[in-house]
This record gives sequence, structure tokens and C-alpha cells, in this order.
Amino acid sequence: MKGIVGGGVGQSRDLERVQETGPLRSAKSIRIRGLVQGVGFRPFVWQLARGLGLAGHVLNDGEGVLVEASGDERSLDLFLSRLQSDAPLLARIDQIAVSDLAGTPDARDFRILPSEEGKVATGVVPDAATCPACLGDIRNPADRRYRHAFANCTHCGPRLSILRHIPYDRASTAMAAFEMCRACRIEYENPADRRFHAQPIACPQCGPKLWFEDKDGCAVDGDPVVIAAERLGRGAILAIKGLGGFQIAVDAGNQSVIEKLRLRKHRPVKPLALMARDLDQIRDFALADAKEVALLESPAAPIVLLKKAGAPLAPGIAGPFDCLGVMLPNTPLHHLLMAELKGPIVLTSGNLSENPQETQNACARHNLAGIVDGFLMHNRDVVNRLDDSVVRQDRSGVSILRRARGYAPSPIRLPISFEGAPKVLALGGELKATFCLLDGRNAVLSQHIGDLENAPTLADYKKMLRLYLGLYRFEPDIVAVDAHPQYLSTRTGEDFARERGLPLVRVQHHHAHLAACLADQGQDQAMPGTVHAVVLDGLGWGADGTVWGGEILQGSYGGFVRCGHFRQVPLPGGEAANREPWRNLAAQLFTAFGVNYRANLVGTGLETRFAGHQAKLLDQMMQKGVNAPMTSSAGRLFDAVAAALDICPDKQGFEGEAAMRLEVLARASVAGKEGYPVEVTTSETVLLSFDKVWPALLGDLKSGVGHETISARFHQGLIDGLARSLSVAGARPSGKVVLSGGVFQNAFLRDGLTEKLETDGYTVLNHKSVPANDGGLALGQAAIAANLQAPSTFDD
Repeated sequence: MKGIVGGGVGQSRDLERVQETGPLRSAKSIRIRGLVQGVGFRPFVWQLARGLGLAGHVLNDGEGVLVEASGDERSLDLFLSRLQSDAPLLARIDQIAVSDLAGTPDARDFRILPSEEGKVATGVVPDAATCPACLGDIRNPADRRYRHAFANCTHCGPRLSILRHIPYDRASTAMAAFEMCRACRIEYENPADRRFHAQPIACPQCGPKLWFEDKDGCAVDGDPVVIAAERLGRGAILAIKGLGGFQIAVDAGNQSVIEKLRLRKHRPVKPLALMARDLDQIRDFALADAKEVALLESPAAPIVLLKKAGAPLAPGIAGPFDCLGVMLPNTPLHHLLMAELKGPIVLTSGNLSENPQETQNACARHNLAGIVDGFLMHNRDVVNRLDDSVVRQDRSGVSILRRARGYAPSPIRLPISFEGAPKVLALGGELKATFCLLDGRNAVLSQHIGDLENAPTLADYKKMLRLYLGLYRFEPDIVAVDAHPQYLSTRTGEDFARERGLPLVRVQHHHAHLAACLADQGQDQAMPGTVHAVVLDGLGWGADGTVWGGEILQGSYGGFVRCGHFRQVPLPGGEAANREPWRNLAAQLFTAFGVNYRANLVGTGLETRFAGHQAKLLDQMMQKGVNAPMTSSAGRLFDAVAAALDICPDKQGFEGEAAMRLEVLARASVAGKEGYPVEVTTSETVLLSFDKVWPALLGDLKSGVGHETISARFHQGLIDGLARSLSVAGARPSGKVVLSGGVFQNAFLRDGLTEKLETDGYTVLNHKSVPANDGGLALGQAAIAANLQAPSTFDD
């Protein structure tokens, strides 16, 4: 039997070649693992096998797809080759295992058998945007699915959002409540039809129903989509039940209604996402190159960050930011709605501020009543909540900023060295929470859930955890948590381990960031030596009990050494400093100039900022070390520089606002980017000090240098300093350097440092499939725990 190779051959030519070679028959059992359920894989196998004259059968089970096929050896060789080369668009084959069958099956044809229960090892396919064929159906007046808001086939439609358990069959989904009509049943049972065993199959006669109701819950007569479009055009705020939960929509050209939405939703400044009808409409207000277009049109259909351009939309959408978060319609309902509208809409999560997105009709009516003026509803349950994914195309590749609809829970495929590793449940962090189920080479990272400090989000996190454990029938050998003792994710993991008597592994926050990037990049457990890593984020519990955040590490999955870090400064007010940038400015100035730092502010415009009673209290905190823990945080450094440029100094409207606005300024700079002087010294560890940055920066303020130039000089100085620090820390130019942590969501910094290091000869590893922020922590925790030889049993 020949090995599996890529490349396909025309079916008729296959048969001619088979006929020439003669009938040397054999029988094979073929096990296919990966994302192979709910993607049209069985009908693909059926058509391929019949075209090659094979006999046997194919079925779904808990491990994936099982094929038994008999025929001449040349046909079987071609069959195996084309299983990989011609697989359905949404499929991902991780492994094909082939073994001989004793004897030759009696079957003379090839059949599709019912699914079998069993140990779950197959993946769950993410929800996929409407395919061109289904879009053509809903636009065709002669088609029986004309204007049907729930059209789908094996190439598109809901998957995770409606799935209750595996195997992926109709009875396992929210569609079990809808009995197929005769016409749908015929399509469903016909292997030659693209809707063969498409579990959400339905039509207007037998499928979910759509309606429009006013804010008082009264149904409105007429075409629900047309009514919704008319009301949006008149300035209404509407709730729309989307694929993974409710969304809130308004006309993107109506500034007054956008302001009303922000007021009602308590979201004063955070950018709002847009949905456009098509690429032509997007190009009216944003730039999109070929790679960005590919992201927009991919089955994941994420929100893509695009540069503003062309005709301006309402300024309230993105405010001071130079990018717009844009997506194309991802369901038939969205396509139908956008076709009725003249322009794009704002489409944001349907939730109260900071709460999870609403998924149930009754809860949406109650909780969104104070925000929206009407509801576009349907009666198909959203089983699993899914936010929209957010991505960006950088110079160094795709950055996934939020991994949810369209991407999760597609497993991250780990190197072969993870085969046979213990099963790990990793609970992630407290912000941008996710969890991870690691089983051999497959790491299933949950969708983005949110910040666990919010009680409803914590409840949703625990609900999702129970669902995934049941969905995959997952019984871990080890539980991994962040080392921070107060994280709610850590406490959840402790409880889980205690109740089941499982070993608990506490993973240092920044080591988890390093390992997450290694796993994301497919780096082997047995890789020679260690890598260096620059891990920059807001805050993480350090191995020495202090608060880390600007770290130079050397390590691997098996361990790490802290070989450098930012000079520590106070965090005056503790948690308050995370929200109020002026506190971090005071801390940086206090560290650079000493207790009399205010004398250096004359002529900068910052004098009055530190003249009040509150500033004096802050000084006392820092001098006495009261409620001012020391930190090496990179995130708080960015906040300090932003405050110096009068960027939301008193309070950030959302996490990361100050740093995001600072990055916008840097991108707008047209002057040279000679960086501020970041000192790199060494004693026990490499130390990056910013004591010389502040005199230079304040000098520029006194001289009236533009804020764009100041921001660019800060960024460039940091890039140069980080590159030098790696060299001082012993990183060799031929080696690998990991860049991780939420600060690397800053494209100016990520691209600039990547380019600098690559020019110096390093191989740079950036995140590609999981976020660099805390949304990727669980993957790193799982990879580290799986590498441990003998973790201890949980002990209070």
C-alpha cells in the first residue's frame, strides 16, 4: 500500500487507470481524525468511493470518521490520496490511520451508515459564514428557500452555537425541536445533495420562525426583515438575535442615534463594530488589501480592523482611533437585512455594560428593554454563547485579538511530542477568560468569555466549563491554574481539583504567555535548548511575590528563568492605578526624579495635574510604601506616557484605551523616529530603566514638540531598548525570540520589534492562532502542565 500523498486526479482518468491495472483487490479500515463531522465529510467520502468503484461504508463515531473500503489497490491508493487533497472546505484532517481488514467485505456498493456513540475524540467545527450556494438560494425567487433566514448546508451555518453534545447529529442540536418536512428530508437523506446530513437543515415550512416585536413585546405584522430595516433607517436602536447571541444595531451614518446607544449602553468611548453589505460598501470608508479581504470573506467572517479611508461615517463609531472594526454578513438573516439597507450598520454585543451577551428571548426582552426600541427575534435556541471574533492583519502576520465565533473551538494542533501526555484542564486568567482542554496533540481552547470580576460572566464561564467537559466527555488528569491566589479562575480550578482529588499545577503568568506562543507556533516539547521571550502585559503575579509585567525570560515548556525586566515602580492606589493613568505618570516621575519630581514639570503643562490634595496623598503612598506595591508592568508604563500627553489621564473608558490612543499617535507621526534613551544595565538580571526617557520627554513637551512625535519616539526607544536587552541577556542572533503578552496587541510595537530583531538575525515567534493577551493563557498553562513529570496532588 502506498503512503498518503497530496494532489488529485480527474475521476474519469482514475477509473481508466484502474481498469488498465487489473483487479488486485484488498480491504482497508481507514480512521480519519480531526474536524471531520458536520462538514459534509461522509457524503464526500461516499461520492469519492463510488466514483472509484469501491465497496464498503462510512460512518461518524466518537473518534471522527471510520471508513471500511474494498477494491483494487490502485483505487484504494487514489482514494486515500484524494481524501486529503479534495477534502471539504471546513474539514481539517489531523490523522489518517490505515489498517488491513481480514477478508473482503460482502458489500457490492458503498453506503453511509448511522453514527455510533463512543469515546469522544473528534473536534467540534466552528460556526461558518453563509456559503455562496446558500446565499444564491435565499436571493433566488424561484428557490423554496427564497428569503429564508436560516438556510445552511454542510459547507456553512451554525455548529458550536447550537450543539449540545457529540456526535454531531440533529438530535444533539437546537434543531431537534424542528421536525423536517418531506422536501428537507429528501435532501437530508440524499448523499448527492450538499445538504446531506446538514444537521440544521430547514426551510420556511419546517424551520425556525422569524418575527419582529416592539419594545413592549408585541409582535408587528409584516416581513420582519423589512420592518427592521425601515426602523433602523428612521433612527431606531434594535436588538437582533444573531448566531451566538443578541446584537444591537443602529444606522452607522446617524451620529445622534449612536450617541443615544452609547448613553443607554454605558459605553462612552470604546469603538463600535460595523457590518457592511459587501466589499464595495466597505471600500467607501475603509482600506482593505488582499489579505484583509481574505479574512473578511473567510468562513470565520470575523471583525477585521481596517484603516479608515474614503467617505467618513459618523465620528461616534471609532472616536479618536484610526481603525474601524468591520465585518461582512455571516448569516442569511444578516444578508437579508443588509440588502434592505442603504448603508452599513453599527453592530455591537446585545448586553448590559460588562455583562455577557444575551442569548435567550425572555432575558433579552427584560435586560435590553432599557436600551433598544425593538427586537428582530427567532425561536431557534442559542445553546452556546459566542461573541464575534476580532482580528487584524499586521506586517508580521494575523493577530487574533479575540478568538470566538468562527474560530473556537477548533483545536490547536500540538507537536507530536505531546502524544501520550496527561490530559490537562487549564483554567486561564481572570481577564479575557478562556479555558483549555488538552488531550494529546489536541488543545481545545474555549471561546472568549470575558472578565470574571463580573458575576454574570463568572457564572457563564462555569456554565461553559461544564458544557465543554460534557461535550467532549473530558476527564482530566491534571488541573492547571494561574499562580495568582486571588484569581477567580484559580479558585475555580482549586475547587475542581479538590473535589476530584486531582493534581493541581500553579503556573506563573508570564511563563504561561511564553508557552502559549510556543504551542501556537507548533514548537516541540523536545526542542533543543530554550528560547528567549519578551513578555509585556499589564499585571501578572510574579514568582517573587511582586507584580510583574515587563519581562525578559529564557525558558521552554519545562521551566523559565527571569533574566531581565523593567525597573520596578510603585503602583499607587493598587487596583485604582489600572484605571487612572495619572497615577502611573506620578509613579514614573517619582522613580525618575525622586520626591521632588514636581519641580521638573514647570513649562510642560502638567503642573496643575499634581498640585491638588489627591496628588499629595499619592506622594505619601509612594514615599511610605502604603497601598503602592512595586511593579515592572509594561502596560502601566504606556498609561503613564499617555497621561503625560493628556490622554484620558483621569480615567480610562475601557481597558487599554490609553495605550491604544498612544499607538494611534505614533502611527500618525511623520517625523523621524529617533527613540528616547532606554537604559539597559545588568547586575543580577538585565534591567530596563526609563529614568532618562522622562527628562527627554518632558523636554519635548516644554519645546512644543507634537504629541505624535513624542509617542513615536517613546515607541522607538522601547523597541531599541528591548532589542539591546535581549542581546545583554545572552540571546544569540541565530536563536528564537517569543513576543507575547497583551501589550503586543500594539501593532506599532509588535511590527517594529519584529522587524528590528529579524534584521539582527533572530527568528521571531509571534502568536498566530490564539491571542497574545490573556485569552491565550490557558493554552500555555495546559502545555506547561502536560510537560510535568510528576505533579503533586492538590493540597490546601
